[in-house]
Amino acid sequence: MAEEIINRVAESKLVTFNLEDYYLPGKRVLFDISEWLLEGFILKEKEFRARVAEHDWAKYKDSYVALHCSTDAIVPGWAYMLLATYLNPYANRYIQGSLEDLETLLYTETLKDLDVSELKDKFVIVKGCSNKPVPPNAYVLIIGKLQPIVKSLMYGEACSSVPLYKRK
Repeated sequence: MAEEIINRVAESKLVTFNLEDYYLPGKRVLFDISEWLLEGFILKEKEFRARVAEHDWAKYKDSYVALHCSTDAIVPGWAYMLLATYLNPYANRYIQGSLEDLETLLYTETLKDLDVSELKDKFVIVKGCSNKPVPPNAYVLIIGKLQPIVKSLMYGEACSSVPLYKRK
């Protein structure tokens, strides 16, 4: 008679916390202002303002936008602020920085008020692999939420996890 196969992972007390579950749906846009600078480096105010005024800002409706400059141009702060005034009626959120900076901000805002009380005194594993762009900072941020309340904290998958913290 064959022995019954037991799935020890399914029967374990481990609770998987998947940061991917907190990814905000919506289009992400990397907006490069270098295209609006003379030779990609020089901001001429009159021409820049004209490009901004002519641009179709409605196409950013419900998007998340990262404003950046791909060249080493010195861009005055007011230029990004001006772009923000045009994005404000349309975009869900916008920042000056990279797409990773944008994701970090979105996760920071989402995790800040997240109620994790149901994980009190549990053995938690923070899932390591994701199909969505979870920034490295999100993994660091979640530690601050989970460590004070969980019994044990691990990273990875149940079959190959890395221990991070165990309450004494």
